[in-house]
Amino acid sequence: MSDKTRDVCPSMEAQEQKVYEIFKTIVSLCKSSSNDEQNFHKFEEGLKLQIQHLACALVQLFLISAHLNFKMSAWRKSGKYYQRIKPVSRCIKTIWGPVRYWRCHLIPKDGGGVFYPLDACLGLTSDGFSQGVISLAVRLSTQMSFSAAANVLRMTIGFSPSTSTIEEHVLGIGRYACDFMDISAPQSLPLSTGGDEILIIEADGKATPTATQTELDKRRGKRKKSTKNKCGCKRHRAKEKKLSHSKKKRRKAGDKSKNGRSITLVAMYTLKRGSDGKLHGPFKKKIFGSYSPRKVILEWAATQAQKRGFSKDSPDVHIVVDGEKCLQQNLAVLFPNASFALDIYHLEEHIWLAGRSFHRTGSNKLKEWVHDKIDRLYTDMEGLIQTLDALRLKYEDVNSCKPRYKALDKLLNYITPRRNMLRYTRYKKDDLPLASGIIEGAARYVIGERMDCSGMRWIPERAEHLLQLRCIEINGDWDDFFNYYHGKNIQLMKAGEKVQLRNRAAKGLAATFDEFNTKPVEAA
Repeated sequence: MSDKTRDVCPSMEAQEQKVYEIFKTIVSLCKSSSNDEQNFHKFEEGLKLQIQHLACALVQLFLISAHLNFKMSAWRKSGKYYQRIKPVSRCIKTIWGPVRYWRCHLIPKDGGGVFYPLDACLGLTSDGFSQGVISLAVRLSTQMSFSAAANVLRMTIGFSPSTSTIEEHVLGIGRYACDFMDISAPQSLPLSTGGDEILIIEADGKATPTATQTELDKRRGKRKKSTKNKCGCKRHRAKEKKLSHSKKKRRKAGDKSKNGRSITLVAMYTLKRGSDGKLHGPFKKKIFGSYSPRKVILEWAATQAQKRGFSKDSPDVHIVVDGEKCLQQNLAVLFPNASFALDIYHLEEHIWLAGRSFHRTGSNKLKEWVHDKIDRLYTDMEGLIQTLDALRLKYEDVNSCKPRYKALDKLLNYITPRRNMLRYTRYKKDDLPLASGIIEGAARYVIGERMDCSGMRWIPERAEHLLQLRCIEINGDWDDFFNYYHGKNIQLMKAGEKVQLRNRAAKGLAATFDEFNTKPVEAA
């Protein structure tokens, strides 16, 4: 399209004629199946291309109609702007392809940039992409790497923003995620006096690989020019890099390269007691995680419980955690009347470890010894503790049995501080969860499959946005989240502000719950 053509907005009649001509081309393409050389694959490829042309023409028709029918009187009456009558064209990339449209603009009397009221009313930000493209790119990046998301977009809609642009959109849209998660808790029905509805909270943590300062300096610094291979081709650069590995300092035994930073993950859902006396569900399941300190995330869980209808002192809260003491201690302060359960499978693992000091691994005697102890977890926990303690005292002064003594001592030191979480007999009778399978699976799926892959190194402040967006997508709240942040952007644009979703800077991690529970972002 020439520069002169760009400055002239087509008429509605001319654009309608263009649409009809493309449609006729599609009909003719469908009738060409009588040709013996025509095959379905070629027809499908041609039809896809023509439908994209038709969709772009229809989008352009919509935008031309919006421009010609747009009323500028309300904006002129405000007295804040000078109006430029001559329309200015702009190309925006939609999910069907690039589309050019025209709109008039205003110039603020008090200075500042140019303002386009049509863009504000249509919700078109200054990113150069439609909201459909941006939302799709960010949504895909919550499921796969940025480069894989770009490849999927190229295979589906024919083009894609660059990987750096997708990452910047994740940082921009992710600034709204925390605020949306704070207001999106489902409201529960009023609790019955019999406690028919039980709130279940599961908490756990998982570390992701983070980049060290040395790695960041190396990535951000300038590449050293090769002194040996002046050609600079990829093949010889790889050879030179391989030869330089011998000079690299090797790690010692036990040293880890992951440099992990822990994410605290919380899963919340409700179970409802049916007429058969059992708890059914889960209902209203939500998963949320953050790199922020654990107290911050656990306080968020307490506020979400209140929004679901469960007060701080409600006895209808059941919490399942692993053996980490800080989770149980912090949650006990927030939910003083809640019941706590230690994940029974974690306890079984410790019993297996102790049993290997008595019997050979894989032997039937080991299985019998362990299964006997596991069966007593559900029937006689206090008796089991006394039996283990008696065994420990038996081997305390026997030098040949020191490994057994140490194994039993380790097991009892694990059990004793957590005795108030081992009421498995009562929990089983009440049909309450005994294991944290949901949060364990969430840690593998939410964090492991996206953020703990080979070669990944994250900066926690930037990865925080992707983590929260992934939680929103997995919770099935993406459409509501899109309406949330897009509605806020439209309000800002109608107020005369320039909105660009792309952002290179991260919002940062919250150190306290007050910082975490901030007001919604007013400008991206």
